[in-house]
Amino acid sequence: MATTTAPEEAAESAPDLRRHVGIVGLLFASVGSIIGSGWLFGALNAAKEAGPAAIISWALGGVLILLIALTYAELGTMFPLSGGVVRFPHMAFGHLASFTAGWITWVAVATTAPIEVEAALQYGTKYAPFTNEHTVNGETVHTLTALGYASAVVLMAVFVAVNYYGVRWFARINNVLVWWKLFIILLVVGAFFVTAFHGSNFSSHGFAPTGVHGIFTAVATSGIVFSYLGFRQGIELAGETDNPRRNVPIAVIGSVLLTGLIYVLLQVAFIGSLNPATLAHSGSWGKLSFANDFGPLAALATGLGLGWLAVMLYIDAIVSPGDTGLIYTTITSRISFAMARNGNAPRVLERTTGNGVPMVGLGLAFVIGLVAFLPFPSWQQLVGFITSATVLSFASGPLVHASLRTQVPHHDRPFRLPGGHTIPLLAFWGSNLIVYWSGWTTVWKLMVAVLLGFVLLAAFAMSGQMKGERLDVRSGAWVFPWLIGLTAISYLGNYPEPAAGNLEKLNFGLSAGLLLLLSLGVYAMSYAFRLTPEQAQAYIDDSVHEARVEDAELAGHG
Repeated sequence: MATTTAPEEAAESAPDLRRHVGIVGLLFASVGSIIGSGWLFGALNAAKEAGPAAIISWALGGVLILLIALTYAELGTMFPLSGGVVRFPHMAFGHLASFTAGWITWVAVATTAPIEVEAALQYGTKYAPFTNEHTVNGETVHTLTALGYASAVVLMAVFVAVNYYGVRWFARINNVLVWWKLFIILLVVGAFFVTAFHGSNFSSHGFAPTGVHGIFTAVATSGIVFSYLGFRQGIELAGETDNPRRNVPIAVIGSVLLTGLIYVLLQVAFIGSLNPATLAHSGSWGKLSFANDFGPLAALATGLGLGWLAVMLYIDAIVSPGDTGLIYTTITSRISFAMARNGNAPRVLERTTGNGVPMVGLGLAFVIGLVAFLPFPSWQQLVGFITSATVLSFASGPLVHASLRTQVPHHDRPFRLPGGHTIPLLAFWGSNLIVYWSGWTTVWKLMVAVLLGFVLLAAFAMSGQMKGERLDVRSGAWVFPWLIGLTAISYLGNYPEPAAGNLEKLNFGLSAGLLLLLSLGVYAMSYAFRLTPEQAQAYIDDSVHEARVEDAELAGHG
């Protein structure tokens, strides 16, 4: 690959210029992304789906995400590159697989800022009619009004403006915002426990009134897995930390464990602090409601006489989603930038301003964010889609992990995941289960988005702008049976319940077994048809070089 002397020299010095994120900064980047809007709604939504067994849902969600995070902890220390989630599939499988993972990742992160905006506006309904309450498929949701949509446009524009003008200033105060988030959520847990705790709530209407179906549905659709997804920042920023060998595993694994413990405690406190009379009036966990439940935690705090806590929660409903929305607006432009550098997207997306800002990527993120409000005008409707899209994008990580063990066996692995193929295979199966539990309504919309991506890829390939002369179809062909199989099982399955266009032919055990067989088959296929060691090494060298040049360019702008 031909390069000029200047970029090479800049590349050599770039890591020292940019590796300024320490262990606390990296851990807090992950924790700050994890604690967004999910916890503001997750406790109520999970309780409605699973009753007190929502405690199990939170723990299970944390375990499934931790399995995925463990594979990325090894990859992130092997290749501490910014935008690694998109770059890793390119190393092991080439263009087709990396485009698929990159496109799904981009769709997921591009719709995350909108959901954070919807969260803030739903809580803000206490002060202005930003949302209206509706019933959709038997579920109460709060959808944006005309005022709400106009406000959403403004807030999305603010995210773009801050990224363009003040992202460096914002980065300096992010640690403070994370401390605020941790303080508020722990304050809520403590206040609920101390003020009121009714042990009878855990059994009066059944511990698991909807059985295992409700427990697993809650994992995917109530905001539980969504609430853990920010662990990725420990991977995305691996190229900017001063000690990747130590910091990346601690940030990735530690953020999931820390927030998982907090979320379980929050769910216990929420269930215990509910007034038994409110639960009795609702008649069942599935119909649980109380006044002003557009902001459920704040409403519960008000009912407990904790008006001061409700005020702090309404403030946090702006701070926490705003912080996460800003982070994901940045990440969205970085993902499109990385895809362009991989050669899988138009090169216009890698153009930066004089300040090192990928402005085209920011503008595209803004437009797509506004479009996302149309089919998903409420937090509840968008959360399942984002969860499934993000988990689907993570699912390639375990496959990359397995392949690189053979392709580059002697590459330095500062963190080496034990157990051979066991944890990666469980992580891949777990990813497919989460997508399946989100339900057919979500899966078909996600697959339409994926299909649109393939259309764009075909058009891009025919334009002659794609980097390289091949799509690496053989090494990436596993994506087709994987996505087709996942779609077919979802269509035949019994999620959601009641059915929303799917056939309900598969019960929980049969669908889980079929997904295991699908996971085994795709895992084996990807491993068998991976790139040769020589091809993989060439892509690794190319990816590392591109990342170093990128760091040099951005450092030069700084």
